[in-house]
Amino acid sequence: MGSAFAQDQKGGLFSVNREQFLGKILKEALEKYHYRKLEVNDDLSGKAFTQYVEKLDYSKQFLLQSDVDKLAKYKSKMDDQMLGGKYPVVDQSIEIMKKRIGQAESYRKKYFKKRFNFTKKEFAEVDPKKRKFVKKEKDLEQLWRKTFKQSTLARYVSIMEDQDNLKNPKKDKKKKKKKVSKKKKSTKILTKDEMLAKAHDAIAKKYKRYFERELQDDRMDYLERFYNSISEIFDPHTTYMPPKRKEDFDIDMSGSLEGIGAVLQEDEGYIKVVKIVPGGAAWRQKELEVEDVIIAVSEGNSDAEAEAVDLVGMRVDDAVRYIRGKKGTIVKLHVKKADGSRKAIPITRDVVTIGASFTKSSVIELKGLKMKVGYIHVPKFYREFGGGVNCTDDVRTELKRVKKQGVDAVILDLRNNGGGALEDAKQMSGLFIEKGPIVQIKNHNHEIDVLADTDSSVEYGGPLIVMINRFSASASEILAGALQDYKRAVIVGGEMSHGKGTVQAVLNLDQGPFSNILGHKFGALKVTIQKFYRINGGSTQYKGVTPDVILPDPFSYVENREQDLKYSLPWDKVSAKKFNLWKEFSYDIPSLINKSKKRVSKDKRMKKIVKNVNYLKKRRKETKVTLNLKQWLKEEKENKKMVEKLKLDDVNTNLVVSHFEASLKSHEKVRPGEEKQWQEDFKQRKEEWVESLQKDAGLEEAMKIVADIIEQTQDRVVYSKAK
Repeated sequence: MGSAFAQDQKGGLFSVNREQFLGKILKEALEKYHYRKLEVNDDLSGKAFTQYVEKLDYSKQFLLQSDVDKLAKYKSKMDDQMLGGKYPVVDQSIEIMKKRIGQAESYRKKYFKKRFNFTKKEFAEVDPKKRKFVKKEKDLEQLWRKTFKQSTLARYVSIMEDQDNLKNPKKDKKKKKKKVSKKKKSTKILTKDEMLAKAHDAIAKKYKRYFERELQDDRMDYLERFYNSISEIFDPHTTYMPPKRKEDFDIDMSGSLEGIGAVLQEDEGYIKVVKIVPGGAAWRQKELEVEDVIIAVSEGNSDAEAEAVDLVGMRVDDAVRYIRGKKGTIVKLHVKKADGSRKAIPITRDVVTIGASFTKSSVIELKGLKMKVGYIHVPKFYREFGGGVNCTDDVRTELKRVKKQGVDAVILDLRNNGGGALEDAKQMSGLFIEKGPIVQIKNHNHEIDVLADTDSSVEYGGPLIVMINRFSASASEILAGALQDYKRAVIVGGEMSHGKGTVQAVLNLDQGPFSNILGHKFGALKVTIQKFYRINGGSTQYKGVTPDVILPDPFSYVENREQDLKYSLPWDKVSAKKFNLWKEFSYDIPSLINKSKKRVSKDKRMKKIVKNVNYLKKRRKETKVTLNLKQWLKEEKENKKMVEKLKLDDVNTNLVVSHFEASLKSHEKVRPGEEKQWQEDFKQRKEEWVESLQKDAGLEEAMKIVADIIEQTQDRVVYSKAK
């Protein structure tokens, strides 16, 4: 079996010699460079084997328990195989998986010979974590039957909704009025039987393609799973990339292909959105959200999901090939929202619009409060090499802008800021404090370096709030943590920030001592080499930053933080550094917490956030799906009603936004001949900017916390009405 697969099925020889070298190279690199000093041994092998089986069949739909037992004889020997360059666990995995995929295809042929009966009372468990590997082939067959039936029912309901929208276009209130194309007008109204047939055929083809893709996995694909099962025991951010995957990574880093401006990740057999890139197409379109699951993709602006390419079960690199395309063309994403609803989202492919992703500011006022606040939004910590644009200089500029308007305080918004340039975390912190240490960095040799602000000047010395949430990571956590340690700012936000306090480096295995061995390419290893620590000694890793004043978190139902990942590096501490606390004034944090809690408990929008989170948590626990059409439609109707009721889009016009036009225009260049279009676009962006702030319940509460701070520190009355 091993020699048969020495020939790479995608072309070219993947020789045994290269496998022998690659295993040794990766083992040595992991043990030498990774921050967590682990040895690839029998104990690690046992953990890696569990990861490997999960990678082979996360959904527990292919393998029998006997297959897992057969592979388990290698459970403590994966380290030996890596070092020896021979991989019997991979050889047997290939043999077993190809057999089981073939079996699944035979089930597909059997069950799609006739229509499914959606009148029976039947359920399917869709959460693999709640299932075990089945023992008998007849149980495996029933598992697939229910999977096929559930997918067909979901597609049938989707087609029904498409048809309903064609018959009653006014029902879709959210869609903007557009001219209906001739193609749209000629779309056929289908009968019930035709809709069933369309769903039946679409899902039959979907799984045929799915099984064909699975069979195309070659030996390198299985070896990649093997190597990453071992690397992920070190930590979840350490990954081996074979040559083809490294090429895709290099393309992503260079941004040379147009896409939607979103970071995608394979999650339990689905393609999930884990980040929206500021300034990208999806960011500008505003409908795609973190935690959305992309079910299918279609070209153009067709509403029908049935015509789309299904992405369920597809590898993320393959899925991206369908999403990327020529700039200016439309890709339609058919997504499943966190609340269980489905939505078709058209996005025009484009490169990231740099101007849209820069720091912006406004002066904001809240009726009933006698104060003005400078609001500064930093979407990421950007820095161009060679002395170009950087976010520290931009924040300094925005601070000067709002200070000219005589603001009483500043709110620095780092929510959804996933980090970026470490240099700017240091320098931006320095805008608000006199000189001193900002962050400690410990490397894989456990040597500690301290980054400090050496400039004693302070750009802004008044009351300061920093807003964070569970998507604030890395550099955001460094800045928030430093300003909290100095007692310079009040940190406001959800329960905690993301908790990613590590740094990765990409080791090119085709360079240096690994180059030109037998003329083969080896790919790359992304490896964790450093860890961040606050100046108080505690790490930002795992625990993140806990806000001083905690507000309800709209995404608290999602398990997406660092501590939710298997084998993430733990929190620990090093010695604290000496630093001088902020002395100009102090915040009475207990008083701020108490007043905020009282307001939040009575606030309609905040109460709606809590109700929405509780509802979504409940929905996520309900993993048994009905296969009865009548019951499905009833549950979907109830869900839509509840989602509409709890929708978080209330606009508070009492929040007045001003002095933001110059900020919105920063770093933008209008090309000759595009002035009119730019003016129209700018008008729309102004409206969207104001509306986004007026919809922000967290920002409104931050404003009221500012009022409390001013009354504390300046001994003057801010509230013109009763609190």
